[in-house]
Amino acid sequence: MPQRPLQGDVHVNVPLTNLSVALHQTETNFVASRVFPNVPVEQQGNRFYTFDRGNFNRDDMEERADGTESSGGAYTVDNTPTYFARVYAFHHDIGDQRRANSDSVLAPDREATKLCTMKALIKKEKLFVTNFFTTSIWTGIKTGVASGPTSVQVLQWDQANSTPIEDIWEAKASMLELTGFEPTHLTLGYRVFKTLINHPDIIDRVKYGQMPGSPAMISEAELAALFKIQTVLVMRSIQNTAKENQTNVHSFIGGKHALLTYSPSAPGLETPASGYTFSWTGLTGAGTMGQVISKFRLQQNKADRIEIEMAFDMKVVTADLGFFFASVIG
Repeated sequence: MPQRPLQGDVHVNVPLTNLSVALHQTETNFVASRVFPNVPVEQQGNRFYTFDRGNFNRDDMEERADGTESSGGAYTVDNTPTYFARVYAFHHDIGDQRRANSDSVLAPDREATKLCTMKALIKKEKLFVTNFFTTSIWTGIKTGVASGPTSVQVLQWDQANSTPIEDIWEAKASMLELTGFEPTHLTLGYRVFKTLINHPDIIDRVKYGQMPGSPAMISEAELAALFKIQTVLVMRSIQNTAKENQTNVHSFIGGKHALLTYSPSAPGLETPASGYTFSWTGLTGAGTMGQVISKFRLQQNKADRIEIEMAFDMKVVTADLGFFFASVIG
């Protein structure tokens, strides 16, 4: 009995020319460049000035008797704070043989650029966590606990009877009383965001402002309106903590924390801010964020190199303008 042609006899698998799969994170997953103003600087390192706000907030004005001098005072300026923009870099090499043998669906230069860009975004986000999104940084801090919170703790927001609305408003009041400024930004780890938008107290507040019969859809904008804050940012970025050639271990970079900060719309003279990112634009070819992507020939290796550099320093400039909620969910 003659055999019919098998699948392998009539079709040879080749890569599709109109489809490829790559899970590149979108830049909106990352918040490191959106929480604090970016300060382009020509020099890699330098000083900046800070003013003692206590001198401006003290009641020193006195009644003036006829023919006498007015009461007077002074203010102090600290010129010791500094920044230093370290240079971070990563590269990917494209060998001539690989380039010549690549299928048409592949674009080695484009893929290498995306790879380098993703490495830079992850590095910057992790440095944001190290410099801003952790304990021992900000004047205001409360730690989440599963039960029996003390005055320096809050009941974790995924626990029954927790009060995230009151906790955040009390932190806002604390910052305002200490500094004269209310926070403008609330930055949340993704799982904290998920907990808040499903918290019964928040759902109850939001649902009455929505169309009858529709589900209470809570977004960053609704949270911002509830807390009377300009911007709510959610850290959706992830990282793989496994070494190369090991099983992938992906996790959120942001963790289970929340951060209230004050950020002006732009940096400027005598402008208060909780933090700044100083980006070294004086590095040859650097953009406003201190970034450079280069392509150059490695003739000795018969390869082209795609390389990214970023030069910046993330700096807390006013610790009193930040309030950190650590481990605020279990």
